[in-house]
Amino acid sequence: MTEPIHEPLDAHAALEAQIDQWRRWVVRRTAIAVTDAEELEDNLRGQVADLRAGGLDDDEAFLVAVKRMGNLDDVSREFAREHSERLWKQLVLVPEEPVATSPRLRELGVVVTLAVGAGIAVKALLATGDDQVLVANVAFAVLPFLAAYFAWSRRLPGRISGMLVALAAVPALAVNLFPFENLAGGGSGMTFVLAATHLPVLLWLLLGVAYTGGDWRSDARRMDFVRFTGELLIYFALIAMGGGLLIGLTVGTFTIANVDIEPFLGDWLMPFAVPGAFLVAAWLVEAKKNVVENMAPVLTRVFTPLTIVMLAAMLVVLLAHGSLISVDRNLLILMDAVLVLVLALLLYSISARDPLAPPTVFDWLQLVLVAVAFAVNAVALTAMVSRIAEFGWTANKSAALGLNVVLFAHLIGTGWLLLRFLRGTRPFGATERWQTRYLPVYAAWAALVTLAFPPLFSFS
Repeated sequence: MTEPIHEPLDAHAALEAQIDQWRRWVVRRTAIAVTDAEELEDNLRGQVADLRAGGLDDDEAFLVAVKRMGNLDDVSREFAREHSERLWKQLVLVPEEPVATSPRLRELGVVVTLAVGAGIAVKALLATGDDQVLVANVAFAVLPFLAAYFAWSRRLPGRISGMLVALAAVPALAVNLFPFENLAGGGSGMTFVLAATHLPVLLWLLLGVAYTGGDWRSDARRMDFVRFTGELLIYFALIAMGGGLLIGLTVGTFTIANVDIEPFLGDWLMPFAVPGAFLVAAWLVEAKKNVVENMAPVLTRVFTPLTIVMLAAMLVVLLAHGSLISVDRNLLILMDAVLVLVLALLLYSISARDPLAPPTVFDWLQLVLVAVAFAVNAVALTAMVSRIAEFGWTANKSAALGLNVVLFAHLIGTGWLLLRFLRGTRPFGATERWQTRYLPVYAAWAALVTLAFPPLFSFS
């Protein structure tokens, strides 16, 4: 008797990858909630199954099914433009239709209202006249308004909103109620500085839950949040540069007229302009995704080789320094900051890459970047361990050492998976998943430094 022939488990891997890519595209649309996207995906899968039963292969069935999703013409059109090399234009492109402007204007109105609220909150903090209160709470003055925007635009369930409020309340109470010690000269102690610098990281990763619409377990949605973060920084930098130029010209004009407007700028304009620009930049990322998505590959290809050269120079300086114990502490802190920026660039580069594309020269450059960053991290880690063995533990040294260990593990995993992708033994999706599944490690580390380090080191 002839045994039945079973399809291999990965027979439809390409189809699943296409559906996953389509779903990621859909859920990034601000007008579509996560639950709606899941329903649309079920509909798409049903149509694909019917078409395959009718004799079409996976690719043909998928393309025709997307073509039939008439209520997603805008999404299909953008997806076609992004994947023209895979003949999306041929099967999916539909005639242009006028886009309704009223929902977009309503959304902008909500964003402007929230931006004004963030400005009022920042102004209230400045009115206290306490720099420590300002530093500890400025993230709480801005990020809740951005979270409110995501909760509104993604129809975030009430239980998720309540969970986020409760989780954010814990560090809010901690940084405001901990009895931090100040330096003799009046400056803030090290545990306060560590808590204040790690708190925004913790809150930002909590914000990611709101961004994903509560679907925080999804690797695709986490990667979308990484992409959003990079694009937000680009837009915010562009707005800041344009706004800075405009303010400079305005000050120059009033100075010629012998009118001093600097008090107005410092007391009123900047407290509203900075958080306002931040929220408007976030809205622009959501509204104009395709603009920055076209810039992202260019930016990553420009900065990756430059970063490799910079890291190589840092490695030479460290190795030529002599004894690692005598390495200046400020240099080690600077290296930590550079390594964080390198990981941010790496994350953004990975998020901007088509996971289905074959390996390229740029992927080898990414591997070189990881290797050089790994070498710098290893030397810095050795220097920190040597200094701790020589001079003992402090809050600052412990935080720096812990961060280096976290970065070290991240780089090892990324390098190994990139190498296997380049050798053809693992798909690029494995590298993507490693990045997104490592994000909670950063959240846990930020929470540890913010909440546990102050009492562990006597709030010094």
